[in-house]
Amino acid sequence: MVQQQNDFLSRTPSGPSPHPGPFQFEPQGKRYSVTGSHVVYHSWAFAFGMNVNTGPRLFDIRFNNERIVYELSLQEALAIYGSNCPGGMMARYMDGSLGIGRFAYELVQGVDCPYTATYVDRHYLVDSDTPKLNKNSFCIFEHDMGLPLRRHFSDLGSFYYEGLPKYALVLRSISTLINYDYVWDFVFYHNGAMEVKVHATGYISSSFYMEGGSAYGNRVGERTLGTLHNHLINYKVDLDVGGIKNSLAAVDMTFESFPAPWNSEHQIEQPKLTNQILDKEEKAAFPLNGQVPRYLYFATNRENHWGHQRGYRIQIISFAGDNLPETNAMEKSISWGRYKLAVTKHKEDELTSTCIYNQNDPWSPLVTFADFIDNETIINEDLVAWISVGFLHVPHAEDIPTTVTLGNGVGFLLRPYNYFDRDPSASSHDGVHLTPTHDASQCENNHIACLEKTASCSPSLPTFTYSGFKNLTGS
Repeated sequence: MVQQQNDFLSRTPSGPSPHPGPFQFEPQGKRYSVTGSHVVYHSWAFAFGMNVNTGPRLFDIRFNNERIVYELSLQEALAIYGSNCPGGMMARYMDGSLGIGRFAYELVQGVDCPYTATYVDRHYLVDSDTPKLNKNSFCIFEHDMGLPLRRHFSDLGSFYYEGLPKYALVLRSISTLINYDYVWDFVFYHNGAMEVKVHATGYISSSFYMEGGSAYGNRVGERTLGTLHNHLINYKVDLDVGGIKNSLAAVDMTFESFPAPWNSEHQIEQPKLTNQILDKEEKAAFPLNGQVPRYLYFATNRENHWGHQRGYRIQIISFAGDNLPETNAMEKSISWGRYKLAVTKHKEDELTSTCIYNQNDPWSPLVTFADFIDNETIINEDLVAWISVGFLHVPHAEDIPTTVTLGNGVGFLLRPYNYFDRDPSASSHDGVHLTPTHDASQCENNHIACLEKTASCSPSLPTFTYSGFKNLTGS
């Protein structure tokens, strides 16, 4: 197949879609409220904002009016490249120095976010005496994830079906940092869990292809090398689980071996839990590619009804490559990247894991995160989790013209772990319960059956508008 000249540059659709895609809307209006920078959604409430340098941040995240998180904020987005060309081999991008929040531009209705989402403007003040506006740089929407949050069909002893749609509230912003676009998501679920996700898209940074280039990536053009790079994102999560005094608990599994009680000639290999309270910061600093206990949670001294410490679990989903070796002269400036997770004692002089000036002098950084880990006791203290997630990206032909978000997303979850006495979503009004004695087609027995009536009319849609180029072109 002969490639047309410059067709790799084309992003123009081949033609109009013969049939529009599926469309989601709220048949009886929005089930959340946004007042200024404050959001309320069912049992959730939180405040949100945008730091011009480090990007989106949330404060005072509450569930059932109990604070779970004091601060959840993006800290840094790092990309380390490899190439056999001088420019590529020296590329070390610390995007906070550019302004992650500054470049969170207007979101496009129906593409970046659902058409009927709530869009929020943000002002910023940098390199100017007057504030500038990034219109519609946040979107907020309730979303049907297309998967049940939980369900069961009983065909043993009794007959019933119970299930709950996986509805969630999403707060989203997207930052365009030269070539890459990062989609920042904060997702709130009915069971008291929240998820933090980042997806990378945009176009790849490339090098001039020459002999030996295939050791550093894939050839994607006549003289173009898609250079390998490692994305690494750092978040600050200041959890306050049941108050500001928490401990870090680790739960994992081992096997115990013992003779079978009914026949000592046979051995039983039985899985058994291991439990540990990590008492020092060094024990709570887990290397990026090292082993992490499969259950790590912030625990309070208070117990649930069943006698277990109430807690929130940190569950990380990441496929990061290696960070720079510690022997590298620049590594101190990104030393937060040594760790998949590090938990430290809260200090007023350790509020951020990095600094916007670290890019300017990475050899003598103003903030060295590794110095935060200094053998402090972390039992029953105000604790902060620093979480790094990322992935190794080896660009390939399908990254032309634009990298897709699919498969290029990582993040972490904050999940209740014995924080409640049972799943709080069990009483959700969105639940469905069917039995053989009830008429499933009647609204009083099954609210889903009412959708034919409540969703039969098209919504009154706002007019499509987009003014994202105004700040750039002045027109």
